[in-house]
Amino acid sequence: MKQAAFGEDNGQLSPREQLLRRVIDAIAQTMDLYGANYSFGQLYGIMFFEDKPMTLEEMKQVMNMSKSNMSYGVRSLMSSQMVTKLEEKRERKDLYVAETDFFQAFRNFFTLKLQREIDVMQEAMGAVIPQLEDLMQAGDTPEEEKLSCSRDLEKLRHAAEYYRWLQQFVDGLKNGEMFGGPGAERY
Repeated sequence: MKQAAFGEDNGQLSPREQLLRRVIDAIAQTMDLYGANYSFGQLYGIMFFEDKPMTLEEMKQVMNMSKSNMSYGVRSLMSSQMVTKLEEKRERKDLYVAETDFFQAFRNFFTLKLQREIDVMQEAMGAVIPQLEDLMQAGDTPEEEKLSCSRDLEKLRHAAEYYRWLQQFVDGLKNGEMFGGPGAERY
């Protein structure tokens, strides 16, 4: 895309570039639904359609953002594996490219997010379940409290079953077993 600020109504853009802005906005809205910053979604969309790697300075010009915000956005997209920093440089400046395979981008983004959820919840439940069991077995625990512990344990065991299933799903997603749609043969 031409190096003009994304937010501006720029008559210098070609009809194709004006059309692509609609898709870029849709990408940003979609990423926003999943907790990614809207403007970082716009950046990903711009990079998605870029035919060559981009520097932070080029991104800054397109997005009309400060270099520090741009740098933060790129780091955020890199941590989600939506953007990759290349080994090569252009005029001593780092180069970045977007993941353009939506299957791979989906795998990258969701396996990271879901694995984080699994790890956080399993750690918490792993610490709480034995303590609830001990509390329930303690002789000095009132009967009403024991009943509450029993109900809580039942809920947590059901949740643990869900997180075991989710881990299998994530593992299948990581190794490509979960794809049956177009492009599945690539994974």
